[in-house]
Amino acid sequence: MFFPTFRARRIRSKEVFRRMVRETSLSVDDLIYPMFSAFGKGIRKEISSMPGIYQQSIENIVEEAQELYELGVPAVILFGIPEKKDAVGSDAYSETGIIQETIRALKKQVPGLAVITDVCMCEYTDHGHCGIIKDGDVDNDSTLELLAKEALSHALAGADMVAPSDMMDGRVAAIREILDENGFNNIPVMSYAVKYASGYYGPFREAAESTPQFGDRRSYQMDPANRLEAVREAQMDVEEGADIIMVKPGLPYLDIVREMRNEFNLPVAVYNVSGEYSMIKAAGKMGWIDEDRVIMETMLSFKRAGADLILTYHAKEVAKLLHKGYEISRASRCGCP
Repeated sequence: MFFPTFRARRIRSKEVFRRMVRETSLSVDDLIYPMFSAFGKGIRKEISSMPGIYQQSIENIVEEAQELYELGVPAVILFGIPEKKDAVGSDAYSETGIIQETIRALKKQVPGLAVITDVCMCEYTDHGHCGIIKDGDVDNDSTLELLAKEALSHALAGADMVAPSDMMDGRVAAIREILDENGFNNIPVMSYAVKYASGYYGPFREAAESTPQFGDRRSYQMDPANRLEAVREAQMDVEEGADIIMVKPGLPYLDIVREMRNEFNLPVAVYNVSGEYSMIKAAGKMGWIDEDRVIMETMLSFKRAGADLILTYHAKEVAKLLHKGYEISRASRCGCP
């Protein structure tokens, strides 16, 4: 196809044609909103590096969850800030832990909203790592027992889905086994199958108060240079019973999202992480970008790469823009380059 016989701009010339041939679509049903539940009452503390995102006590979590539900956002994923932390993250699997109590409140007061829980230890340990420490590193196999207990405690409290983010080998199998043994064979597992050791997590560590007190997480999270390893990691989780596989972070790893879409026929999720959110917010505040346009363009990039689900702190903003009928092509009328 060559000019002038073929003119690509013919179809671009009218908005109606652009809509008709658009290859990628974004829906409110694609969104999952992360929330940070804090022990106590009357808490609504904005995270300094994440404008618009808060640590909140349960009554405020419920209030925001109701807003999300009314906007059509189908699901939230919960992270906890407990009253106390210890070496084995006891609050993570306590019947009365912060997340367990938050699940019960949400399922009672916003029953139509799907509640997903992050299954990890870093928010609950006093050392900030994702499991039991032995000889200066996280011990994989003993940590599996605690992760399985945590997932079961979430299911018992009423969680609709569990999402292990720890990157321990074998954790999907351990969680699937304990859920099935206790009658929760219908609870799906959304595995953080491909989670890189990334610098984009900085603001989250403020939000979840989960900064490691020594070392880093490179012995269990993936090397950012590796692509084929991502396929192996995801394959293991699929074989162990994962129902959804996730890539984290999002924007720097769109090639990996596409790799997952090409390799597997399971739903693929992507986590639009805190650092990605904060960069857009900072640039928007400075007037360097059209914030709404960049948010929507970012969401479309995830969908175009092959993601079915997007975990994003922008979920409320995206839902509101979609309800207003926002089209990314409106930028063509704003004088933007």
